[in-house]
Amino acid sequence: MISKQIKNTARQIHLWLGLATGIIVFIISITGCIYVFEEEIRSFSKEEKLFVPIQEKPFAGLEKIVSSFQKEFPKNKITSIKVNKKVPNAAVELSTKKKTFYFNPYDAALIGNEKQDWLTVVRKLHTELLLGEAGGFIQRWAVVIFALMLITGLILWFPKQMRSLKQSLSIKWSGTFKRVNYDLHNVLGFYASFFLIVIVFTGLFFAFKEVKSAAAFVTGTELSEGIKVKSETVPQKESLAVRYDRIYKTANQKYPGANTVTFSIKKEKEIRLRMLYPYNWSRKQNTFYFDPKTGQMLRYKLYQDFNAADTIEASNYDIHTGRFFGLFGKIIAFLASLIAASLPITGFIIWLKKKKKTKKKMPVKAVNKKLNKAVV
Repeated sequence: MISKQIKNTARQIHLWLGLATGIIVFIISITGCIYVFEEEIRSFSKEEKLFVPIQEKPFAGLEKIVSSFQKEFPKNKITSIKVNKKVPNAAVELSTKKKTFYFNPYDAALIGNEKQDWLTVVRKLHTELLLGEAGGFIQRWAVVIFALMLITGLILWFPKQMRSLKQSLSIKWSGTFKRVNYDLHNVLGFYASFFLIVIVFTGLFFAFKEVKSAAAFVTGTELSEGIKVKSETVPQKESLAVRYDRIYKTANQKYPGANTVTFSIKKEKEIRLRMLYPYNWSRKQNTFYFDPKTGQMLRYKLYQDFNAADTIEASNYDIHTGRFFGLFGKIIAFLASLIAASLPITGFIIWLKKKKKTKKKMPVKAVNKKLNKAVV
């Protein structure tokens, strides 16, 4: 059994950390809950932009698509390109900092464009609270605090006597509002905590290098940066459209079979090309890095060369979102995140009820003190 002193300490930690970070935990949890089904929501709500009628024509090619974009929007700089090879009639997505543009894969014609959609806002709320780097810092440490709250919550949940275990595992729906609210916080928190611990740990994996190092230490392997490529050839001058097309064609010819191919382009940093292949469990993903000025390959990382630490890194996103276990895993992640969003609310109500109860008792104590003084 857990001692009374440990429970009291856990109660204080749980209370004050919860009051301090409750609103942040709610935002992170509710946005994570929504983003679990991001792919399904996008496919359903943007079918007209994401897909075109199937035609018996070959892929237009990135050179033609990028040239079309630069001709129509010469002042905009591309930050990412996504090609869905699994679905031949899927639009090619070119993104800038503020907009996403959709192009017909058969003739490179512009289908449409849009500003950051609400799902992008949801993702940024989840990762940085819409506050940039400062928000990212707050979010990371709020998740650390939430991990402590899960641990202290489990300590508080543990019943004083084993005969009370059944009561701690069920919600008394016939009870008062106060009792039902307490059970919703206590019981649902207990059931969800086992899944939330996994979600929290995988979230921390994204946020802290130390967590990645710890995972590598446990597996006895190290995250590899990839195999470096030394090239002594003098690069030829080429347009960005030609460069992206060349890289895309070369990668697909050498490593065919990818479902999606994605460029990530950041100013003065490496151009990253990711090729995602069909997989059942851990992601099969080849990643290539190129010099942004010359387009020459700098290094590459193939999934067939993954060690244990690389496999954990490749699987982390899918575990975090529940995709690792398919639709069932997504549903579990959705429900666990929904419960996590409810915990600050039910916890705050518990605190308010106790605070009101304490205030009601105060006048009685004050009267007793006056009576004692009168007797003396």
